[in-house]
Amino acid sequence: MIKSMTGFGRAEIQDKEKKITVEMKGVNHRYLDVNIRMPKKLNFFETSIRNLLKEYVSRGKVDIFISYEDLSESQVSLKYNEALASEYLGYLRQMEEKFGLENDIRVSTLSRYPEILTMEEQAVDEEALWSSLRQALSAACSRFVETREVEGRKLQEDLIGKLDGMRQVVSKVEERSPQILAEYRQKLEEKVKELLGDAQMDEGRIAAEVVLFADKICTDEEVVRLKSHIDHMKATLVSGEGIGRKLDFIAQEMNREANTILSKANDLEVSNLAIELKTEIEKVREQIQNIE
Repeated sequence: MIKSMTGFGRAEIQDKEKKITVEMKGVNHRYLDVNIRMPKKLNFFETSIRNLLKEYVSRGKVDIFISYEDLSESQVSLKYNEALASEYLGYLRQMEEKFGLENDIRVSTLSRYPEILTMEEQAVDEEALWSSLRQALSAACSRFVETREVEGRKLQEDLIGKLDGMRQVVSKVEERSPQILAEYRQKLEEKVKELLGDAQMDEGRIAAEVVLFADKICTDEEVVRLKSHIDHMKATLVSGEGIGRKLDFIAQEMNREANTILSKANDLEVSNLAIELKTEIEKVREQIQNIE
């Protein structure tokens, strides 16, 4: 099943101690480009997050937003630095003796001195945290892939429809070729008769001119290759995922054949058909840019 590179996924995991929310959105990109926004507390898991994402996504620009909320009552603890408090008091006594000042220090005053009392976050159980984060990420990735697959099915149907239409246009080019030769021969004979009057025409010379003209405008090889590319692209669309780059290459080859047909065209109808082909191929290429 083909996948679009456009998608969205969201998941939330919550227990008594924490709540983790993961949101993902993706757009088309030539390679896999991942941008992660998350709290500093989770930065340690960035490599693991990227490795997990690769199990679900191979191409596209993916933005991941992770929020973390600590619900535990023991998020932080109060730390008392007794050694620093003792050092502060020692220097205050020296100042009292040196300058003859009254030592009016109180506990409430000393506690407000820098680094005497500090708030300290509790140590995190990294294994348990990663387990919850992985669960939320996996759920978000699964939903992200689901939306990509839905969009991929729509792209597949649209592309197959466009390819079937292009096949019909190519068939018209193929059908028109012998008509062009017949019309050219008729015009050539009429012009020769007009120039020679009642004199006998050289049928061999007429035939040789028609052969030269036919060789000049012949698009048989281009038509065969273009049909083959169309069939190849349809088969590739049905074959599976991870085909975006391959489809883009096939589309380039299709465009090359259409350009050659247009350059050889010596007929207004064939020129219009070739322009129609190029227009449809360009539409196909635009659609392909969004396939993983």
